Order: sequence, then C-alpha cells, then structure tokens
Amino acid sequence: MAVPKRKVSKARKNKRRSNVWKLLPLNLVKCPQCKEFKLPHRVCKNCGYYNGKEVVKIDSAN
Repeated sequence: MAVPKRKVSKARKNKRRSNVWKLLPLNLVKCPQCKEFKLPHRVCKNCGYYNGKEVVKIDSAN
C-alpha cells in the first residue's frame, strides 16, 4: 500500500482544501431587442436575435 514519504504541510493541505474549485456565477446580459437576460455571445432564446439580426425564427404560438 502507498504511504506518504513525508508529512504534508498545513499550507499544502489547506491549499488543496481551498475554495478554488467553486464555480463563478453566470454572466448575464440584457438582449437589446426584447430586454430579456441571456448569455453573452449567444442567440436570445426569447426573440431569436443575435447581433441585431434575426437568426432563429421563434414561434409566438407558445
């Protein structure tokens, strides 16, 4: 069985247990067409516009 050759220092142990792994919150921006929040550099799911142009036809019957 593998056994550590040296003691793991408190600093090394605490670095490993730090909060580095936590995810950052989503960065949302307002769509200039419909003012809904969306992910940046993505087509708006609400209106289908991207960069001022209609890219996806959204059915309004929903």
